[in-house]
Amino acid sequence: MELKDRLIIALDYSDEAKALELVSLTREYAGVYKVGFELFVSAGPGIVKKLTALGGKVFLDLKFHDIPNTVAQASGAAAALGVLMFNVHASGGIDMMKKAADEAAKGGKDSPLVLGVTVLTSMNDRVLKEELGLPLGANAQALKLAKLAKEAGLDGVVCSGQEIKAIKEACGKDFKLVVPGVRPAWAAGDDQKRIITPREAIAAGADYIVIGRPITKANDPKTAAKRVLEELQ
Repeated sequence: MELKDRLIIALDYSDEAKALELVSLTREYAGVYKVGFELFVSAGPGIVKKLTALGGKVFLDLKFHDIPNTVAQASGAAAALGVLMFNVHASGGIDMMKKAADEAAKGGKDSPLVLGVTVLTSMNDRVLKEELGLPLGANAQALKLAKLAKEAGLDGVVCSGQEIKAIKEACGKDFKLVVPGVRPAWAAGDDQKRIITPREAIAAGADYIVIGRPITKANDPKTAAKRVLEELQ
């Protein structure tokens, strides 16, 4: 896998035209583009085909979390779109995750990667313990959910940079880790609480890193994407 294919740019737009323009500008330096709620709801499923036509692979970031049968049907629909990967909340439990993985696998060798979302990078120990009443801190909770995702047969998880080494050790080197909350040294942290630089994430063992605003909100997105790729090298 080329280094640029490990860089996922988050297309956090409600305007389809802006998203497509960003992909055209940055394709030389990134291989995968994240489509989340904002763009998917605004542009519809057809945006995946349009991004693919421009040469970009798609990470469908809709974080499915519902009863197992509903998530299974949604997973089949996601796989049919031809995405590279999509995710479900690991906190939905083993049965839900198994059904998602089984449904996605029906495509054979062309099946997408199915990832479990562990703990959002906008959350920290205080939020988990004081607001949600969970006994574990963010790092321990992420590791627990990663092990659950592996047991359920998922291909990997979405986790913060702080959990990369522990999850790789517990789940194996082939268990894919997609790491959001990545900020280049020259960028602001924004609303992320548990961040890491691109170089640190890859060195720790991340398979993919997700970067949004440092590229998408830059005055020159193409140059920003190039700077991130150079930092990885």
